[in-house]
Amino acid sequence: MGIIVENPGIQTTVQDEGRFGSQQYGVSPAGPMDLKSFWIANILVGNKKEEGVLEMTFQGPALRFEKDNLIAITGGNLQPMVNGEPVPMYQAVLVHAGDELSIGITNGNGSRAYLAFAGGLDIPLVMGSKSTLMRNKLGGIEGRKLEKGDRIKFLEPKTELPNMKERKLTPAVFPKRELTLRVVTGPQDDAFSEEELKKFFWYSAKITNEFDRMGCRLEREEPLHHLVDGNILTDGVSFGSIQIPPNGQPIIMMADRQTTGGYTKIGTVISVDLPKLAQSMPGYKVRFVRVGIELAQTLYLRQLQTIQNLDQRLNQR
Repeated sequence: MGIIVENPGIQTTVQDEGRFGSQQYGVSPAGPMDLKSFWIANILVGNKKEEGVLEMTFQGPALRFEKDNLIAITGGNLQPMVNGEPVPMYQAVLVHAGDELSIGITNGNGSRAYLAFAGGLDIPLVMGSKSTLMRNKLGGIEGRKLEKGDRIKFLEPKTELPNMKERKLTPAVFPKRELTLRVVTGPQDDAFSEEELKKFFWYSAKITNEFDRMGCRLEREEPLHHLVDGNILTDGVSFGSIQIPPNGQPIIMMADRQTTGGYTKIGTVISVDLPKLAQSMPGYKVRFVRVGIELAQTLYLRQLQTIQNLDQRLNQR
């Protein structure tokens, strides 16, 4: 027994850490849009940090519990409630059989939340992962977002964990209206003049309504201009790649991106800044700052160490 979906929300999918080793077959890793929030949710309920959770966007689901279990909700504040009473975020909370957990609409602090269940969810692995990749209809619940009436079983539900009093963190605060993203330039930054590169970093862009798990399309008042055009021989695309197609308007690749692309890539958003973008909304302004690969790697390793320290402190792994 586990949960029954009474209302699926706008876009609720099962995501684990991702599907790796299959990009050569054209299959994206998928996985969470906000990796840091995803990791923390699992750690708070004693799971391995890569375990499958529910990722919710803008408005979450209503779920009826069939069995007692501990949960944790992290990421954007979608105003969760159990039986009509507010539930704290970034904290391990016990929900009882028969209770209804309802995840509401974002209060403006972030747009995506992560719901982890102690012991994990009984979701079959597809190509080594539970992650839902909707455009390929892989993973999760039949390769799609949740629907009313879906039932997901718990693997090993728990009502108590060691260090329960410590399983409470200060909720994250995400940028509002404007955010700054650090970028490592390349591999096709030589497709632009030095003047155009400067313009990319000098002037902001706006997040458009074309923003989903595949990509985030931006709009600049003045499009970027290529030395020739925006087309290249197709090559690899990563999470955070910034494509500049012939129209000069940037597109940032997200978790469900295609594995290759034929547009110039002016740079890549560094890993530790991707959660800020994932938690943003259409209409926000984006500014870019140029950094080196060494700083990007140092910041990532520092974040990973912080996550490992939290896991070790709470779960003694």
